[in-house]
Amino acid sequence: MKIVVFGATGIAGKAVVKEALKEGHEVTVLTRDAEKVTARHERLHVVTGNVMDRDVVRHVLEGQEAVIQTLGIGGKGDGRPTSFVSEANKIIMEEMERIHVKRLVAISVIGAGDSLTFLPWVYRKLVLPLFMRWFQAIIDDKNRMEPMIRESGLDWTIVRCTTIKESPAKGKVRATLDGKGIWFAITAADMAVFMVRQLASTEYLRQSPTISN
Repeated sequence: MKIVVFGATGIAGKAVVKEALKEGHEVTVLTRDAEKVTARHERLHVVTGNVMDRDVVRHVLEGQEAVIQTLGIGGKGDGRPTSFVSEANKIIMEEMERIHVKRLVAISVIGAGDSLTFLPWVYRKLVLPLFMRWFQAIIDDKNRMEPMIRESGLDWTIVRCTTIKESPAKGKVRATLDGKGIWFAITAADMAVFMVRQLASTEYLRQSPTISN
């Protein structure tokens, strides 16, 4: 399958690119800095440009079959409100619809939408507002992004991740729609396996699973 990965230079994006290539997909990535794309493969195509540039996004989407969106602000950000992911995703979706690329797998976070209730009370009421305001800013932006995706005409899956860790794969992913059985982290490799598998799966079509190890 010919796919585009947006956000390919972050922890999640790098793992997704590696897994997609492993599974035989032809992968195009859009990045502002091509030197940050460390993977090398005959089926990997790197385009330099800005995801906020609609013409560039349209160009990389031409001839593609699916999109995996793993955009983020880089680590914890600075704690200030941000709309980067939701604004960029809006451009991506509009151009996908314009040229009839239907499949979208987008990364989100636990705490977005109804998954906020999956977090312990003390975390929601004390830890987030008092000690993790940087994460609240990320959740807020995902809360702007998710309704856009759900209301679109795309064949979407929103994957809400717990903390993504750069550690050896465990080979097992827990996916939940109601929070039952969820743990607090997932390895980048296991997250990537789950997201790439959604390209050819309808199990979570138009749903928002939360995943962990």
